[in-house]
Amino acid sequence: MAIVPFAASVALINKNQVLLIQRNKQPSEGLWTLPGGRLEAGETAEQAAQREIKEELGLYAFALRPIRTLMLGPKRDFPLAVFATEGFEGEVVPQPEEVRAWRWARIEQLRQLPTTYDLASVVEGAFRIFDRT
Repeated sequence: MAIVPFAASVALINKNQVLLIQRNKQPSEGLWTLPGGRLEAGETAEQAAQREIKEELGLYAFALRPIRTLMLGPKRDFPLAVFATEGFEGEVVPQPEEVRAWRWARIEQLRQLPTTYDLASVVEGAFRIFDRT
C-alpha cells in the first residue's frame, strides 16, 4: 500500500546549488531545510509543494520530479514527499512568518549547517537526478 504524505517539500536546483530556508517556526524552528509544508484537503503532494513554494518564497515552481518520501517525527510516522526541480520562476520574496532566512548552498556546505533530518542525503538525491554530483 502506498504511503500518503502529510507534507511536501522541494529542492530548487540552480546549477550546483540548492535553495535552503531557515524555518522561523516549529517544527524545526531555526534549522535549514527545503521549503515546503503540509498538504491541504484535496491536494496532491505535488500541488502542495507548488503552493508552499509560492506562499513561502513567492516563486512559481514547475516540472517537479519525486525524489523520495521521508518518514519524520519522533515515531517516524509523518511522511514527507520530497520533490526536486530546476524549473522555477520569479524573485525570492520570503514570507517572514515562515522563513527566517534563505540562501543558495552547495552540497558540501550542508554539513556545516544545522539542518533538518537527512537533508544532505535528500539534496544529494536531487543533484543526482539532474546530474549535478
